[in-house]
Amino acid sequence: MKKITVAKGDGIGPEIMDATLSIIMAAGAQIEIEEIEVGEKVYLSGNTSGIAKESWESIRRNKVFLKAPITTPQGGGYKSLNVTTRKMLGLFSNVRPCSSLYPFVPTKHPNLDMVIIRENEEDLYAGIEHQQTDEVIQCLKLVSRPGCEKIIRYAFEYAKTHGRKKVTCFTKDNIMKQTDGLFHKVFDEIGEEYPDIEKEHWIIDIGAAKMADTPEIFDVIVTLNLYGDVLSDVAAQIAGSVGLAGSANIGEEYAMFEAIHGSAPRIAGQNKANPSGLLHGAIMMLNHLGQNHVAERVHNAWLKTLEDGIHTYDIYREGVSKQKVSTSEFADAIIERLGQVPSQLKPVKYESRNPIHLPAYQRKAAADKALQGVDLFVHWRGEDANELGHILNDLKTEHLQLTMISNRGIKVWPEGFKETFCTDHWRCRFSAEGGSQPSKEEIIKLQELAYHKNLDVIKTENLYQFDGKAAYSLGQGQ
Repeated sequence: MKKITVAKGDGIGPEIMDATLSIIMAAGAQIEIEEIEVGEKVYLSGNTSGIAKESWESIRRNKVFLKAPITTPQGGGYKSLNVTTRKMLGLFSNVRPCSSLYPFVPTKHPNLDMVIIRENEEDLYAGIEHQQTDEVIQCLKLVSRPGCEKIIRYAFEYAKTHGRKKVTCFTKDNIMKQTDGLFHKVFDEIGEEYPDIEKEHWIIDIGAAKMADTPEIFDVIVTLNLYGDVLSDVAAQIAGSVGLAGSANIGEEYAMFEAIHGSAPRIAGQNKANPSGLLHGAIMMLNHLGQNHVAERVHNAWLKTLEDGIHTYDIYREGVSKQKVSTSEFADAIIERLGQVPSQLKPVKYESRNPIHLPAYQRKAAADKALQGVDLFVHWRGEDANELGHILNDLKTEHLQLTMISNRGIKVWPEGFKETFCTDHWRCRFSAEGGSQPSKEEIIKLQELAYHKNLDVIKTENLYQFDGKAAYSLGQGQ
């Protein structure tokens, strides 16, 4: 008997959680439930995190968390509890299987069967944002080598464990050569350790287009956080419905299971929501707990229910569906079919598998790191880059001098185009010429000189070489 933490959430959450728990308990799940409250009520009580300290203690004690959708109040001051939970507990891997249920659930892709494995802790979801000028706000995209290595190795191990044949990496490293470039580089490095698994890389835009058009060519997809969030919803929708998909969030010690959809407050309390997404999260939870036989019974009974035409309103279709049922009636229909298997849809077979345990991250030897210059980001309300260049040319130290000004990434000085639209946010690059190496004191001196010129320096970024290679982007147009 395994004790798990359960949160019924907001909106349709309590209804679909009750349905899900009734099904898995009837199937023989060996679990004991410890319920906590998270979400909107907790937020509105004055707790901006959406979860109380004693609830964290329950999750950390039980290590397995089954969570219904929650509502994050609109407006400032509230952070997503989903993102917070994933990061606080080190749930680095988000696993979202998507497969077609044709012809019982309409889809243009009857052979779709893929798993999207999404990095879950970093990228733009670090949520580090600042307004820097009147016109410009930044969001920091953070990508680490440990984060890349963990999720990519997990994707290959998942493919190996589940008999998948190919792993595809999606990035945008033709533009983000440092961040997405690192993800692609690590994918190539780790992929060499799995010679029996086919490997490929797609640029995210054309890869997403191909996935929407011909998803059957993909098997396991591994990608960064934001891309994975978008792609997994697209994959679930073209498979039939976002409302049918579940999600596992896996870490080294903890795991959280959920539906991928939201709390749908417009239909809350009406006993009409489809519990399938959360049920699939619970099936993944049972497999995680080693209760594979129970997971198999539930999944096959669910497939049999769909095959028999017993559908909730969201997937009900004249000519295919035979009975439109409520949330609770759908759960009862699944329970009635426990022990049965579908005849047209492919039955699932969950063989006992060992959990995926990754080796501890081994930090690489420190690189040879050499300072090359600095970018001073300046809030300046002028419009002529040549005027700003004239002002900044007076800012010099022994080794550093102005070499470029860019605006929103595009080079505007020297030799900028008058047609380029500029905001009030300027990146001013000071570089050491002739292979000389500036000191940190010179960077401080530059900021002091800028202060005396009444220039508002809002941010600095040091420019480095790592092992002799420039580790910063050029301005577009350089």
